[in-house]
Amino acid sequence: MIMDKHVTANWKQVRLLVFDLDGTLVDSKQDLALSVNAMRTDMGLPTLSLDLIASYVGQGVALLVRRSLGSYATAENVEEGLAFFLKYYHEHMLDNTLPYPGVAEALEKLAGKKMAVLTNKPVNFSREMLTRLGFARHFSYIYGGNSFPQKKPDPVGLHKLMEDLKTSAHETLMVGDSDTDVLTGRNAGVLTCGVTYGFGAHTLEKVSPDLMIDDMRQLPALLNGHHAE
Repeated sequence: MIMDKHVTANWKQVRLLVFDLDGTLVDSKQDLALSVNAMRTDMGLPTLSLDLIASYVGQGVALLVRRSLGSYATAENVEEGLAFFLKYYHEHMLDNTLPYPGVAEALEKLAGKKMAVLTNKPVNFSREMLTRLGFARHFSYIYGGNSFPQKKPDPVGLHKLMEDLKTSAHETLMVGDSDTDVLTGRNAGVLTCGVTYGFGAHTLEKVSPDLMIDDMRQLPALLNGHHAE
């Protein structure tokens, strides 16, 4: 666990935790990549590497499709590819996707806090995924990339969650695996936590979150006195 030496936050004052989904709570890299490659195959294009596709994740499905099509990303192809991707991914999004180690234990130990999910994944996919994994019960709200006019890093979703759950910025922590999540938190004036295990973690160096953790079980130890296992 690494804290920014410039941050003097009283971590025990945190009452609301807002989590990203892909790369933070769940390892969805393989199912996202397989769905993108199924789309590309359907369009007569060669497949891409899993890591390359993972680097395109985090700013919504439309941009994921556009990036994955590269020079073939005409308006018509993006529309066709997006329709295929959404249908295929909905049918296969939990073929290989699992929570990261420690996430289930951490959420149980954080049950005394208010918790929510703010992701750029479509909201219906996000709610279904968390429900089927048994995690939806932990979250007061689950908002997705189509829940608001703007996606992360715009702070509109985070502001809405603080309003919904009647918490102030200094009582709120945004937890995610990428610069998009940290910038969302910063734009809303809240504390930020980066997880080093997610597939967007290579982008965290650019934004220096207030806290970095290697395992979600480190959060309860910091916020409410439980010990990480």
